[in-house]
Amino acid sequence: MSTISQPPGRPAPGRRRYAGRLGRVNHEPANRSFAWCAHAATALLAPFTHLHYLNQDRVPAAGPLIVVPNHICSLDPVIVGHYLAYSGRWPHFLARANLFEVRGLGTLLRALEQIPVTRGSISAADSLRTARERLDQGLAVIVYPEGTFTYDPDEWPMAGHTGAARLALETGAPVLPIGQWGANFIVPPRHKRPVHLLPATDVTVSAGPLVDLAGLGEGDHDRHAVFEATTRIMNAITAEVSRVRGLEPPAGRWHPGRRERVDVQAAVL
Repeated sequence: MSTISQPPGRPAPGRRRYAGRLGRVNHEPANRSFAWCAHAATALLAPFTHLHYLNQDRVPAAGPLIVVPNHICSLDPVIVGHYLAYSGRWPHFLARANLFEVRGLGTLLRALEQIPVTRGSISAADSLRTARERLDQGLAVIVYPEGTFTYDPDEWPMAGHTGAARLALETGAPVLPIGQWGANFIVPPRHKRPVHLLPATDVTVSAGPLVDLAGLGEGDHDRHAVFEATTRIMNAITAEVSRVRGLEPPAGRWHPGRRERVDVQAAVL
């Protein structure tokens, strides 16, 4: 059974934009593709997940927002997007550019106004520019700071890239950490375990307090500020993952280049 409720403090709409439970909790304008996908995700996840959505009231009801989740498998974007949709915000992911080349999927991603990212190329800067435009429009942008599924042997958040920090310092948009756990047992990353659809798996998603980036100034030109902001973001994500897992995280953070855990201050890519 899913434990998804209306986030407290949401204004009641004069007229519902969307059908069913979604219309009670989400009043943010969007094209019809978003609502269709939210309903489809509900149907997709229902047979093999028990969803536990926590702290939805921490998701700001309106305005620009940078959402930073941990990344544990190929299924978790569906779950994170579903969590946000039922917290009142439509997700705009920075997603790998090659996904936009997949027939059918690329069409859907474009309809959903997702943002393609090509790492290590000039077009990566274009992705951040598009993300800034989305934030200027008062939308929620989702950035996975790890860039890919975690390589940590115990699946804790690993070292982070600086894109989310740069966006936050340049735009001043609040940063919301998301901790999630469980999807990685359904569709495990890199064949770590067999796929497990039934019986249904508990999946927990929780928003943490907004990341405190006070004292780091404005703009993304200060390398020290960018690195410190990235460390604070990854610390906040790890803290929320620790809560949903009910475990203490390791002392260091996995660095995929070094293939070992390093001091958290050195775990910036």
